[in-house]
Amino acid sequence: MRQHPISPVTEPTQYRAIGVVRGVYVPTDAEQLTRGVIRTEDGVELEAVVLGRLLTLMRRHLNLAEPHLWVVYPRSREEEGLHLQMVGVWEPSTLAAGEEADSPAPETAPDALPEGDDYFSVRGELIYTRPETGDLVVKVRQMPRPDGSRPVPFKLQLKGDLPLEHLRHFVALNLRRQGQVLQLETFEVIGPVAQRGNRGGKGRRDGGSAKGGKGGKGRSPAGSQAGGGHRDSAVSRPAP
Repeated sequence: MRQHPISPVTEPTQYRAIGVVRGVYVPTDAEQLTRGVIRTEDGVELEAVVLGRLLTLMRRHLNLAEPHLWVVYPRSREEEGLHLQMVGVWEPSTLAAGEEADSPAPETAPDALPEGDDYFSVRGELIYTRPETGDLVVKVRQMPRPDGSRPVPFKLQLKGDLPLEHLRHFVALNLRRQGQVLQLETFEVIGPVAQRGNRGGKGRRDGGSAKGGKGGKGRSPAGSQAGGGHRDSAVSRPAP
């Protein structure tokens, strides 16, 4: 029985980018449903596409006129703000019956999550940080495809204050969506990432871990694998 839409981390350097957003999904085409926007309570419209079996779930079980807690993979687009790939919905109160019988029962697992709405977990390599402006970029690698090919890593543009000494380190970030950006709340530095063609270890630092951030010691997030090549997604049931 699943207790959370985001799976726990199984390895210290497990890449991922996943989160939850509450809002009303408005498709561009009412007949297709695959592309549209999520309208949030704070009045923001987030560009979104629907992936996998969530499409069938939406058609059979969800009232799209109402807000839902969507499980999403975030992507950054230079001029367009946050882009979301919708892979699940967390709503045990609606989906606990029928084909969703393996979901937690609503009386013991309410729809609300302990991390709250708009929580995101991002784990990857810190490749850019500018503390004076609060800009961060994290590179996230994806799981190999079934044919053995490896998708190109993607970069997420985030906001927050991370010291320069953590560049080229693997970091685990807890973030909160604020408008069209993901804002850092807490972080943990796992260790340096090996660089190809590294000359004499330049840019490499102590591999020890450092915890904390503006909010103090990082909270251990629950989560899933890096967005786009994940080993599991959440639709209030086990992943495909």
